[in-house]
Amino acid sequence: MYWFLQWFGQNGYDLMGMVDAWHANAASSGLVWDLTIAAVALTVWVIAEAVKHRHWLGLIAIPATFCIGVSCGLPLYLFLRASRGGLRDI
Repeated sequence: MYWFLQWFGQNGYDLMGMVDAWHANAASSGLVWDLTIAAVALTVWVIAEAVKHRHWLGLIAIPATFCIGVSCGLPLYLFLRASRGGLRDI
């Protein structure tokens, strides 16, 4: 969030401008798509496990993923999953 807030501070709250900046070149576009696919896959996994195991607390990893990033959402979900003893189900 720090980097997003810095960008908004310099450029205003222009979401389309931010999306354009994400696709400034092929390298940044590849990274954006890689993280988008990872975030969607994590979201589907979290929802599927929440429904299967009725462990709704794990759903807080979804807003953490999209507001902060996959690097926060995935470890948070794994921590919450391990805290409930879910790793023995693997």
